[in-house]
Amino acid sequence: MQELKCVDEKFPLEAFRLRGYEVAAFGQKTYNGVAIASLTPLKDITRSFSDGDADVASRFVGATVEGIRVYSAYIPNGENVGTDKYAYKLGWYERMAAYFAKHYQPTEAVVLCGDFNVAPEDRDVHDPAAWNERILCSTPERQALAKVVGWGFQDTLRKFKPDAGIYSWWDYRNLGFPKNQGLRIDFVLATAKAYERCTEARVIREERKGQKPSDHAPVEATFK
Repeated sequence: MQELKCVDEKFPLEAFRLRGYEVAAFGQKTYNGVAIASLTPLKDITRSFSDGDADVASRFVGATVEGIRVYSAYIPNGENVGTDKYAYKLGWYERMAAYFAKHYQPTEAVVLCGDFNVAPEDRDVHDPAAWNERILCSTPERQALAKVVGWGFQDTLRKFKPDAGIYSWWDYRNLGFPKNQGLRIDFVLATAKAYERCTEARVIREERKGQKPSDHAPVEATFK
């Protein structure tokens, strides 16, 4: 889960426990916040990169679930190309790439889930020309994501659905969702050892419908 927008004390932990889940939450008032929920025990919970940076934003939490190291990440949006927030986003990607390079080998079973706020390819964008070099689709952002993926991750959705036109985010404005004018910016990435255990991946588009929905649809990947 990403963008909890609440401190840990306000997270509805008891509701999850009643349904059999353990939860590792890393919340923040009003902004950000990430969590992992599991029906099996969570081990070795970690929060943030712990890389000495003064940044305290709650955007990265990890736990081990049945032998797989799982991370939930909420990457900064960046606001607009060329802004301070854009530079912060690119720097955050660098920190994440350094984190995996320091702590793991690509031969280990690692899964990285989250809102990446980057559409990696033109097939992930409803109108590539209109979005060309704009935020979420700019070349430096795509290169930053590619560096993280290139460390040893694979995109689980593309294992089963290589076609264009699959999106996970639609703007609330201008009937973006009914017109299917979206971007694919949410992923479940897996190293080879976990990727080979992935039996299905999809975007649950139906969850974007209804009253007051999120502008994102959940991404689901099944591992056996």
